[in-house]
Amino acid sequence: MTIEIKVPVLPESVADATIATWHVKAGDSVKRDQNLVDIETDKVVLEVVAPADGVISEIIDDEGETVLGEQVIAKLDEKGKSASSSSKSDASTKSDSDKAERKTESKPAAKSEGKESDIKVPVLPESVADATIATWHVQPGESVSRDQNLVDIETDKVVLEVVAPADGVVSEILAEEGTTVGAEEIIGKFKSGAAGGESATQSTASDDEEAADDDNDALSPSVRRLLAEKGVDPAKIKGSGKNGRITKEDVEQHLKSDKGDNKSAPAQADTSTANLPTGERTEKRVPMTRLRKTIANRLLEAKNSTAMLTTFNEVNMKPIMDMRKQYQDSFEKRHGIRLGFMSFYVKAVTEALKRFPEVNASIDGDDICYHNYFDISIAVSTPRGLVTPVLKDTDSLGMAGIEKGIKELALKGRDGKLSMAELQGGNFTITNGGVFGSLMSTPIINPPQSAILGMHKIQDRPMAVNGKVEILPMMYLALSYDHRIIDGKESVGFLVTVKEMLEDPARLLLDV
Repeated sequence: MTIEIKVPVLPESVADATIATWHVKAGDSVKRDQNLVDIETDKVVLEVVAPADGVISEIIDDEGETVLGEQVIAKLDEKGKSASSSSKSDASTKSDSDKAERKTESKPAAKSEGKESDIKVPVLPESVADATIATWHVQPGESVSRDQNLVDIETDKVVLEVVAPADGVVSEILAEEGTTVGAEEIIGKFKSGAAGGESATQSTASDDEEAADDDNDALSPSVRRLLAEKGVDPAKIKGSGKNGRITKEDVEQHLKSDKGDNKSAPAQADTSTANLPTGERTEKRVPMTRLRKTIANRLLEAKNSTAMLTTFNEVNMKPIMDMRKQYQDSFEKRHGIRLGFMSFYVKAVTEALKRFPEVNASIDGDDICYHNYFDISIAVSTPRGLVTPVLKDTDSLGMAGIEKGIKELALKGRDGKLSMAELQGGNFTITNGGVFGSLMSTPIINPPQSAILGMHKIQDRPMAVNGKVEILPMMYLALSYDHRIIDGKESVGFLVTVKEMLEDPARLLLDV
């Protein structure tokens, strides 16, 4: 029995996804619940696991390809019979055929020689209104081969490639780079089967150059991105994929073998060029990842759509540091986790939110929505960017429960395994720039929330205590809030409450 391997149902706000990594190949035997492939969206990385024991009979979509929710990307033979070399060949041939069909079904069919057809913008994802012409890879009159990439079209989520429907010539370009275009808009003209003015020159190119061009055209978006990030020339890499295609593993292997081999020679003294810059002065341009684009858009939205103001205070951390030192060992033995500062921060914030419900509220149109529950977003820095997973019902969690919850969210964020449920919601955010050495900052609100608390570096400073100077471990607190819903009285009162709770942790137990 053959089972279809499908892309999971994507979250409501996500239009499409990208095949990030296949952990198996056609012909591999797999076990039930074994991870087959990682699929990347602009928010999370989704894992697709085997629904049963069996053999991967066919992989339809390769790494780097853009896919939709519930799209069939592979097939699994549940009987578990090993695929022979001939069946692998058949599966590979069928896979190529299927992909070619899907690739061309939204493009004009190839015309007879010399007949002109339109180059159109592909159908855009449901939530995308328009797109921008990013890069034309050809010029009018230039000869191209079938499936050669003609133009990159950029949306706010993905970069779409438009390829040649057949061998021929690009006769006219109607939309220049930087032009905003809509779905299925005509952006150029293509003449199939014709010879371009540059064909004679191109035919004199060496075999090596042609091979390099073919390799470039065959690169998947993920491989092109990696090559751009590392500044590697694809012509220097020997591909191990189908038809010599370069894979991610080929690039990574090349980088390992090339490490240390390309060190530049010391600059030589030259009196005639004494005033000129010395050494390499290179630059590289890397497209933003989906997550980085989303972060940028949300931060800009927060700055433009809220009346944001920041108020500051400082807190003496010595009482908490003394308490941690006294109970750290017994806490860890009893609960199996270390006692950190974040559990104190979360407890203090939760108590302050109870006393100042405006800070726990949000604006919805012309209404103020007061939340009678306490879900706190924790800002986590990951290799892919900043995410804010949500620790829910903090009023019902003890110190150990908070520490375990934060650790679990941080590990999932690092590994790219946060679910949409763990990223959605949240009424208030805590961000701790102190772990990176930040002494003071003005954090940006995480919409639709109304406030965010910034914690900072704990630093010894001389302080006046009862008329005497003492050296104390002090930390600055910064509360950024939306002045449309929170007044100065509430913001300052909230911050003072957090300060009092941290400077006298016994208040958390006594509710005073």
